[in-house]
Amino acid sequence: MFKRMICLVSFALPLVLLNSASAMIFWTAEGYDDLWSNTANWDTKILPTDMDPVSIDSPENTHCIVAEGIEAVCETLRVANSGATTNLDITGGSLTVAGAYIGVDNPDGHGIMNISGGLFVTGSLQVGWVGTGTVNMTGGVIQLSDNLEVPGRTGTGTVNLNGGIIYASDLRLTSQKGLLDITIGKLILDGNDTETVQQCIDNKRLIAYAGQGKINMDYNVTNEGKTTVTATALLEPHPADNATIAPGEVVLSWTMLEPLLPGNTVTVNVYFTDNLDDLLYFTDPASITLISNQDVTSVAVQTQSKTRYYWAVDSYVYPGIIIYGPIFSFYVDNLAPRVDAGADIATWLEGGSRTGSLNAIVVDEEATTVRWLVVSEPNEGTAVIENATAENTNVTLSAVGEYVLQLTATDGEYSGSDTVTINVYNDGCEAAKSLPDYVPILGDLNGDCKVDDLDMALLEENWLKDNSLTEDWYRIE
Repeated sequence: MFKRMICLVSFALPLVLLNSASAMIFWTAEGYDDLWSNTANWDTKILPTDMDPVSIDSPENTHCIVAEGIEAVCETLRVANSGATTNLDITGGSLTVAGAYIGVDNPDGHGIMNISGGLFVTGSLQVGWVGTGTVNMTGGVIQLSDNLEVPGRTGTGTVNLNGGIIYASDLRLTSQKGLLDITIGKLILDGNDTETVQQCIDNKRLIAYAGQGKINMDYNVTNEGKTTVTATALLEPHPADNATIAPGEVVLSWTMLEPLLPGNTVTVNVYFTDNLDDLLYFTDPASITLISNQDVTSVAVQTQSKTRYYWAVDSYVYPGIIIYGPIFSFYVDNLAPRVDAGADIATWLEGGSRTGSLNAIVVDEEATTVRWLVVSEPNEGTAVIENATAENTNVTLSAVGEYVLQLTATDGEYSGSDTVTINVYNDGCEAAKSLPDYVPILGDLNGDCKVDDLDMALLEENWLKDNSLTEDWYRIE
């Protein structure tokens, strides 16, 4: 049985973060519901304010929970300030602090922060100050105005970014005891930090999919003025990790790892289940095995709606040598209708109005109903849709200006929508000039989109005229 596993260090810290004029407020978990918002869970029997340092230390294996609807605050946050193992769970709502330390003063202490939703706002986040710190993130947002430091000082720190987004000014991961493992989560750093990120990759402090993936990064491409860090599994799974797909037959596919010796054949074991523990603890592998030691790159499975599935590919890169792959997941659900209202349109009035067709495309696995809506128009009533409940219909426009029409499709559970913009001009020449690729015709002197007698008359009127300079040293007044 085995269990699967789903740069620079700063020592100069603002004293206010470690030594506060206010007395420390301690978590006691005496309220029996584990909620931060319950005053009975704190030793003072009042909720912490933004002036109060907080310590979540005991009892052993306690969980302090910030849930939906809770807006929690404190000054300095310490998780596992003593020798105990303690947890802070953020499942929703928000927690705002000046600075946060996970695994603080005792080498035997283990602070664990589990974030599945909500918002955590702090100055810096130090994971493993002297003790052990772990951040497990599957959703939500961590917003840092300062650095993400793993570990913070002499401790051991691990961040498992398995979902959600971490925003930070900088990444500090150079200690041998610090690790950041990214799967489907995202790290966004201020400015151009690509050199720092690459150093962390080279030092094996920043990894992807527990070493079974590659780190992707870009500066000023995905996010303006920022460095964006994501990960891709080497196996390139399909469906993509954490994707949402339609129910029914699904083809699982992957790419093979390279063999340990060139020319050898790589074979795989493939496991599939709707129970994560079956893969994590692997107590009955036969019940979840789809493929056993075969040279294949895909297999079909049947799925049901409203269910999350988990799967893994283990690779024999040499006879008797197996590489255990990461766990991938996807959610099966009725997908929202995919709506394409069509390309934007440029046209012009003719006889005081213009009638044209709306050609949309709606894709959905279920029966859908559609409706067109006029979002904006130059004057009320100047856009008349012939049949607002038809995917393809006509619209009549009777004024110059911009029109925005929206098509919404509903399948009884989910909806999807898209808009089309129609710009109406006085004539075809104005419409032509509005196009991004418009190029005037050579010889169109009056700019009416035609070369005709009017242009010839202008040419004749100015024939042989010369307005070039005659003074060789012309002074500009």
